[in-house]
Amino acid sequence: MINNIFGVDLGTSNIKLYNKATDKIINEKNVIAIENKRNVYGFGDEAYDMFEKAPEAIDVSFPMFNGVVADYKNMQMLLNKFIEKSSNGKNCRGAEFVIAVPTDITEVEKKTFLDVAKGTKSKPKNVLIVEKPIAAAVGLGLNVKDAKGIMVVDIGADTTEISVLSLGGIVLSKLLQLGGNKLDLAIASAIKKKYNLIIGNKTARMLKQSLGTVIESENITMKAVGRDIVTGLPVQMEIESHLIYQSMTEHIKQLMDAVKIILEKTPPELSSDIIENGIYLTGGASQLKDLNQLMKTITGLEVNTGPQPSESVVRGLMKIATDKELNELAYFMKYKSYK
Repeated sequence: MINNIFGVDLGTSNIKLYNKATDKIINEKNVIAIENKRNVYGFGDEAYDMFEKAPEAIDVSFPMFNGVVADYKNMQMLLNKFIEKSSNGKNCRGAEFVIAVPTDITEVEKKTFLDVAKGTKSKPKNVLIVEKPIAAAVGLGLNVKDAKGIMVVDIGADTTEISVLSLGGIVLSKLLQLGGNKLDLAIASAIKKKYNLIIGNKTARMLKQSLGTVIESENITMKAVGRDIVTGLPVQMEIESHLIYQSMTEHIKQLMDAVKIILEKTPPELSSDIIENGIYLTGGASQLKDLNQLMKTITGLEVNTGPQPSESVVRGLMKIATDKELNELAYFMKYKSYK
């Protein structure tokens, strides 16, 4: 691999970008604000601050949806901005890109990830692909090339990918349309139903992070501001943690059932490795309180978590891009004609 390398993890909520030249990781919201349908008004965390607050002339857009590129043009503009930011405006033409892609998506969707990178102003010399579960496992410090089974549960904003790995490849994988955003919507819906209060996505996320737990515990409250459905006026109400817990229960059960299904399908020899080493839990939405404890109780297996779970994939890309022994985990995608 050449010297100038970018590792890119296009997450639904956050974009993570590693620049080998600076040896730094940028981790910001995957959001872009467009003014009058033409000009970039803001991007990243700055644009996220404008979300649900911007006037009509400014469109605050999330280019990723359900783990894939939903808005090609805006995603490419956003990636260009982050490349410029990570390079401090320096010329990075001819760089090599290593980009993480989900496993259980179509070839057309994978090609879109590739095209976004290839179409940037940096005019990359090569664009290589790494399967996201493999990058996450490497980022957790695991030796994915061994003949041992590794189970990774990566919970993102819109999707959860449950995978069993061995010998540098993926043996089993399941992609669920379930993540932190769906939990936020469930919380907002429950509050609307019980309190006749409409809250924004940011408020729902804040309540999830502050009150959310997957194991019922002492009931505590927190103030939240929203709009009363009856009067149409802004009001402040005390929200109970029990309501947050109840609103998430169905989705958490769906996640646990999917984990059990993958365990049931895992070949016996790999199952013994997973019993010995446990399940590895990662992804930004995996930080929900007591989630690892609940998974341990339901599966009977140890559940391992690492530091900075939202950056596991990009840290794996960083290692794959810089370690010669891991270079082979990245591959070129064969171009096909799609009609």
